Amino acid sequence: MTTTGGRMRAGRGLLVLPPLLFIALLVFAPIIFIALFSVDLRSNIPGTEVAFSIENWKSVLFGEGNPFRARFFYSMRVALIVSVVTTVAAYPLAYFLSFVARKRRYTLLLLLLAPFFTSFLLRVLAWQIMLNDEGVVTGILRAIGLVSEGGNVPWLIYSTFSVSLVLFYTWVPFVTLPIFAVLENMDHRLLEAAHDLGASKWSTFWRITFPLSLPGVIAGFVFVLIPTTGEFITPLFVGGSDNQLFGNSIQAFFGSPNWNLGSVLAMALIITVVILMLIFGRFLNTDLRVATGSDDK
Repeated sequence: MTTTGGRMRAGRGLLVLPPLLFIALLVFAPIIFIALFSVDLRSNIPGTEVAFSIENWKSVLFGEGNPFRARFFYSMRVALIVSVVTTVAAYPLAYFLSFVARKRRYTLLLLLLAPFFTSFLLRVLAWQIMLNDEGVVTGILRAIGLVSEGGNVPWLIYSTFSVSLVLFYTWVPFVTLPIFAVLENMDHRLLEAAHDLGASKWSTFWRITFPLSLPGVIAGFVFVLIPTTGEFITPLFVGGSDNQLFGNSIQAFFGSPNWNLGSVLAMALIITVVILMLIFGRFLNTDLRVATGSDDK
């Protein structure tokens, strides 16, 4: 019996080994290479002498007048604002799909996601065309008299607003999905019981629906926060030179011979993302225990 159990465990181990190797090759190997570049143990220029050094790290973390720290905090501020606004806007959508649309919810969900079957780059370029000084939005504002003929709105394009707007548009449907999934799998008998006991709709929502949906809310928030911290395509096309994010600095260095400094910035962002995942993962686990009524004791 023990031999059979050992064979089963060995068989399972062999089944798990290929995907583990695949993940290690595609995920961890590039991170290791970036880490080596960040301490000057590799160089993208053939024939360049390499030796362990943390000078680039010192320059980024402690250098006087370093522009990267300001851009990092600006990027995190934009990412945080976009994540909060996107999550707040996605919740009513998820609630409508789950509790109001009913039989039509999956059709409406498909319509919500339909534009995202096209190229992300094409959608960003479309926003650039719509928001520029001679674009559709400015034309509508001129037509209704909010902007004078020949005038424009300075903050409509190449601004923090335009970057945040396009990022918001990009992530709203995807933040809606985890919230919708949690609301769909919720035990609706709890809501019926609350109504039977005389609870109002608002009281039922704030005491039952919202607390039980928090795992989806936090998952959606993390879902948009993590990739937004490294975003560089959106600010490249609608942000202008004064509203570039941290990801643009990384992309610029990897487009130049100085991969070593770019790797330092990339590793700093990876460390930040890991810390954020650990923090929000802890909150997510706590909310899951609360939602399911489980206890570690």
